[in-house]
Amino acid sequence: MIASPRVAKVDSYREIKYEVAERIATISLNRPQARNSYTLVMADELADAFGRADNDDTVRVVIFTGEGEHFCSGLDLTISELDHSPESTPEWAEPAGRCSMRIFAMNKPVIAAIRGAAVGAGATIVLPCDYRLAATDARFGYVFSRRGIYAEGASAWFLPRLVGMGCALDWMISGRAFGAAEALSAGLVHSVYEPAELMAKARQLALTIAAKTAPVSVAVIRQMLYRMSAMDSPMPAHRLDSLLAADAVGNDDAAEGFASFQQQREPQFTGRVPGDLPGYLPWLHD
Repeated sequence: MIASPRVAKVDSYREIKYEVAERIATISLNRPQARNSYTLVMADELADAFGRADNDDTVRVVIFTGEGEHFCSGLDLTISELDHSPESTPEWAEPAGRCSMRIFAMNKPVIAAIRGAAVGAGATIVLPCDYRLAATDARFGYVFSRRGIYAEGASAWFLPRLVGMGCALDWMISGRAFGAAEALSAGLVHSVYEPAELMAKARQLALTIAAKTAPVSVAVIRQMLYRMSAMDSPMPAHRLDSLLAADAVGNDDAAEGFASFQQQREPQFTGRVPGDLPGYLPWLHD
C-alpha cells in the first residue's frame, strides 16, 4: 500500500488543480460536475501548468488526470464561440492543441491516468503523454466525424504513431467509442487497472522514474524519440548521438550512473532540467 503523499505546494486555478509532492506534479482537470468537459479556460490553464512543471527543476515527473469519475468528456457544448477568429488572428491555436503541443514540448515525462470518459479533446490531449494508464471503466472516442468537425490536438500526427494507420483510420473515420481493453490491445494505453488502483499505480510509476533515472537523460531521450524517429534517414540521429556520447565523457551524471550501478545503490543525479540541457540540441532553437 502506497501512503498518500504530503502535498508540498498547491497553486490555484479556476478549472484545473496543480499540486507538487515528492518531485511529482499532479495536474488534474477540475470540473467533475460537468464530467471535466473541456473549455477555453481549461486549455490555457493546462498550457500554463505544464509549462510551470517543465520549468521547475524540483519536478521530475507529471501525472495528468481528472477529478471525479471521468477524465474528460470532450468540448463543453455550452461554448458557443471561440476566443479568436482564425481568419483575423493567424497565430490562433485551437484549444486541444494548446495542451497537447505543450505536452509534446515537455522535458519531463508525463503519465496520464485515465478513467471514465476520454472523448474528443479528452482523447487527444493524452496522446503526447509518455504513459497512458487506464481504468477498467475508461471509454475513448475520437468522435469528430460524428459531430461534423475535424480531428484536433494534432491527433492526426500522434495517433497513427501509437496504434498504426489502420487502427487510427477506423477510430477516426467511424467516430465510435471503445473501451479500455481495445485501447490496451491496440497500444493506446500501456496498462489497465481497477479504478480504485489507478492513481496509486500512476504514482508508483512516477516515483520509480524519479528515483532511478537522470532528468537530463530523460529530457533528451524523450525529445530525440519524437523528433528523430520521423526523419527519413538515421543520419541526423547518429550525428546527435555522437555529440551526446562525446559529452558523456566526464559528465557527472554519467559517472554517477555507472558508480551507483557498480555499488548497487540508488543513483543521486545532480543534473537539472531545463538548466543543464546541452545547448546544441536542435529543438531548443525551433
